[in-house]
Amino acid sequence: MGNQVVIAVGTFILLLTGLLLGYVLSQLVLGFLAFNLLTFFGTLSLILIFGTLYYVLFWQLRRNQSPPSTINQGIPNQVDDGGSDSYLKNRLIAKLSGDTAAAERLIEQAKETYPGMPENWYCERVLDDLERDRQ
Repeated sequence: MGNQVVIAVGTFILLLTGLLLGYVLSQLVLGFLAFNLLTFFGTLSLILIFGTLYYVLFWQLRRNQSPPSTINQGIPNQVDDGGSDSYLKNRLIAKLSGDTAAAERLIEQAKETYPGMPENWYCERVLDDLERDRQ
């Protein structure tokens, strides 16, 4: 919910700043607004605000769309929130052309071989093994 508020407010301010910047620049080009130190710094600040908001807004959107990272990869007995679990399992199933039974079987084999590791570690291990075997 918080990310949606940031995106909505950022979009609104970006739109407002863009309109204001366009108006000021058009007035400068048409000659209705005198070019002096005040208009120079005002226009520069509008450009900086517009650029910063544009960067932050699309950084936020990109962050929302990126897959969860596996921060605790390789660390045994660490609690995982399960968010990266489903992503990794989906990647594994996609690698196996949708064969869920084979994915579960490979994960179970990895659990027997390397007991006590987090669930996402097993998925990573199986994915790495599949990559290595296909080369």
